[in-house]
Parts: sequence; structure tokens; C-alpha cells
Amino acid sequence: MPVTESLQKLLRPEQISRAPDAIAEHSTDKWYASHPPEVVVFAESTGDVSKVLRFAHAEGIPVTTRGAGIGYVGGCVPLHGGIALSVARMNRILELNPADGVAVVQPGVITGDLQDAARERGWYYPPDPASLRECSLGGNIATNAGGPRCLKYGVTRSYVMGLEVVLANGDILRTGSRCHKNKTGFDLLGLFTGSEGMLGVVTEATLRLIPHPQRRAMLTATFPAFPDAAHAVQTILNTGHLPSALEITDAFTLQAARDYLGPHAFPVGEAHLIVEIDGRDAAVSAELLELHALLDALGALSVEEHPDEPACETIWQLRRDFSYSLRHTGLTKLNEDIVVPRSKLVELVEFARSLQEETGIPIACFGHAGDGNIHTNLMVENYDDPRIKAHADAALDRLFTWVLDQNGVITGEHGVGLAKKPWIKQALGQTSLATHRAIKKALDPTNLLNPGKFLDD
Repeated sequence: MPVTESLQKLLRPEQISRAPDAIAEHSTDKWYASHPPEVVVFAESTGDVSKVLRFAHAEGIPVTTRGAGIGYVGGCVPLHGGIALSVARMNRILELNPADGVAVVQPGVITGDLQDAARERGWYYPPDPASLRECSLGGNIATNAGGPRCLKYGVTRSYVMGLEVVLANGDILRTGSRCHKNKTGFDLLGLFTGSEGMLGVVTEATLRLIPHPQRRAMLTATFPAFPDAAHAVQTILNTGHLPSALEITDAFTLQAARDYLGPHAFPVGEAHLIVEIDGRDAAVSAELLELHALLDALGALSVEEHPDEPACETIWQLRRDFSYSLRHTGLTKLNEDIVVPRSKLVELVEFARSLQEETGIPIACFGHAGDGNIHTNLMVENYDDPRIKAHADAALDRLFTWVLDQNGVITGEHGVGLAKKPWIKQALGQTSLATHRAIKKALDPTNLLNPGKFLDD
């Protein structure tokens, strides 16, 4: 019996689609790879997901789960066809409970919507990927997403307290709880968070909330050169400050932003630093003064204060516009979220500059200086051209190899997906990769969940 006909016995007709536009939308994400599913299924409940997976398990049909489709590594591309399982309609905040400090959500909830709902109650969900107005919490959990504020507050995993997960055979697993301390059994929360849809489908999450800071403020500074800004990052932390975010930007990105946003979008300087702080009002006021004096002493060309949330949001919008600025160059942006030990920031940018000179490929570096997660973007003229693609991929290989040699990692928040699959053996090592595969085999013995990704040869 055809797959679609069988699914129609399990779900309502409007939950199943083979329409060309639905197939096209669910064939790709923000990366360039694409492969069509045979059919798209729109789950609306945990029961729907369980039925679909039980059916797929019995029939040997691949299933690739998709949230908002905002990923940058091809993680939700249905490489083996089969069923594209969308959880976008599972988009309800089921509970917002300040007394317990938790929110209970379905996976299709948009991250920014949860932040807004928590803020209305005086509470805070800190993880803040740049795409927070588009990306879904299920996708954040699948990739263990980060963002600028993870320097102080941590990544998504730090806020996952409980999960409901449908396993490959359709069984429903509940792990964790709504308690803020829980050492009962293995850390299955950590296992599923970041598993990129290969171990199960998250259908509900209990997430930690914290009281919202009373005030947020920011300083921005420009420096003559990138090493000066990187030195400022280390000095800020060494003097006992813990900003909520520390963002650094190189000269290439700044020039692209000035070209796109206007020549006066940023003051003169070859490097830019964002220092955001939050907390009680009096403490923020005092720290602003201390940090302003410190940045002046470190040789900043300009220091500007942004004393409240609207002012901070204006700067964050400039930061979010970096991606649009780089796209405005007309080049294809290969967005790599590598991470190096924080002491290696200057060496990373110096290596990027030498790689740019040797390959002729412009490289833009900006991102989360506080934790060494620098988005190192190769700007390629025409990535669809096989010759240019091969040249760019060879440059990526040199970048990733250098990063690993510095005890860095090839992804800090986007995940592995398809984009970084060629380097996974080098990144994990033989024993770790074998352990990953053993876990996959135990939970998905016939390899039906998101097949073709980094655990497959």
C-alpha cells in the first residue's frame, strides 16, 4: 500500500501533503543542500508523532523531523526521502509557571515567543540565537543552540529540565522532571539535547526560567585593530566582570556593514566590541562606569554607552544585520560556527587572514568572543560552480583542521548535519564515534531517524 494511503488511515487529510510547494519547502533548510521527501506529515500532537513513527518503523520508511527549518547545516534535509515530519503545528506554550520556575512547551514554539511570554510575567528564558524570531524550541534542543548571552547564562542544555521524546519505534519516553535538581538515572536530557533528530522526536519540553534582570545596558567600543579588541575581552574577564554578552567584529565585517547600513553605522576603527551587562539597576550603573574607564584605558578609539533596553536592542539589530550586510556583498556566505579556546582568538583571525591571502576567498570573522565561538564566514563568489566549490571546500578543510589542532571544535551551536559531516571522524575520534554509533544503534536499530547525517558513512 502506498505511503500516503497508509498515512491517511492514521491522520486527517489536511495533515498529509504531497503538494509541490510543501515538498520543496521541506526539502532544505538555510544551507544549500536539498532532497525531496516522498510526503510531508504535519503532526499536531504527541499521539500523531507516535503513530507516524510506529508505522514508519514497521514499514522501514525513513523519517526526518523538522521544526522551523532555520538550520545552517542541512540538518533537516530528508536525504533518504521518506517522510518529512513537521512539528511546526505543535506550537503551544502549555504552561508558564513562575512558582516552579518552568515553562512547558511544544517543540514548534518560536523561541522569541517564549521569551516574550516569560518577560510579561517578569521571568526570563535566556537562550537567544540570532534567529530567535524564526527558530523553534524543538530545533534549539536538537542542535543545543547557543547565542550571544551563553557567556553568562549557558546554552539551551542548561535550561532543559524535562523532555517527552517519541522513540524510533513509536514508544513515548519521559525523562527529567520539573525539579531544578534531579540526579535520577543517566543524563538522558543531555543525550537527546543536541542529538539532531537522530535518536528520537521531542514532542514536549520543560524548560527552566529565571527572574528577569531588572536592567540591561551596554557599551560599544571600536579599536585600531582586532588584537586590541581581543585583549580587551580577556582584560574585562580577568578583572572580575562577567558580561551577559561579549561580541567581537573584524574589519571585513565592519566594512560590509558600513557599505550596507551607511558609512556612519559604526565609528572609525578596524575592530568592534559589544559589552552587554545586566542585573540590578544600581549594580549596572556602577559597572557601566567601571567598564567605560577600563575600555578607555585599553586604548579604545571610541566608547559609547547604551543605558537601557531600547538602546541595547538598537545595537543588537545592527549586530543581526551583519548577516544581511555580508549577503549584500553578492557573495555566498559559508557560515561556520567554529570555537577555539578564548586565548586563541587573535591566532584564529590571523590564520583566517593568511588563508584569505592564500586562497583569494574573503573571510569575515565576528561573534561570541566571550566563549571563543567566532563565526568564520568564507565569502564565496559562486558556490554552485563545482570548481569554486571544490576550492572553497579545500579552504574549509584547512580551517577545520587548524581549529582542531588548536583544541577547538568544528561547531558550537549550529550542529553537524551534512555541512560538517566530512570532518566528524577527525573531530570525534574513533572511540567517540563508535560510542555515538552504538547509542544510535540501541535507540534506532534500523537507522530510520534522520538518516544520512554524520553517523552514516
